[in-house]
Amino acid sequence: MDELPVIKTRRKGRSSTQSMLIPSEEMVARALWAAPPGQLSDIAGVRQALAKQYGADACCPVTVQRHLVQISQSGAAPFWRIVDPDRPFARRMSGGAERIRERLANEK
Repeated sequence: MDELPVIKTRRKGRSSTQSMLIPSEEMVARALWAAPPGQLSDIAGVRQALAKQYGADACCPVTVQRHLVQISQSGAAPFWRIVDPDRPFARRMSGGAERIRERLANEK
């Protein structure tokens, strides 16, 4: 872990709080490279793993999605390993659902 994680405390429910990891694009990219090639991994599972790795209760889903869009445009990491081509979010990726399906098939 080269960089210091940004972890913010936020309210959860009426009387509880949780720590929320705000991941950097580099953190998300490293998680993408760690995902198994040729198969679709669960984006929620990746967020949970990131939160656990950096000692937080949760990982910000909005920040992860923003980073995934940026990564899909730059080609910096294999975003297709965690973006389900059958979900509406896939339309926001560079090349859309067809590119995701193609890249997954090429890794098998």
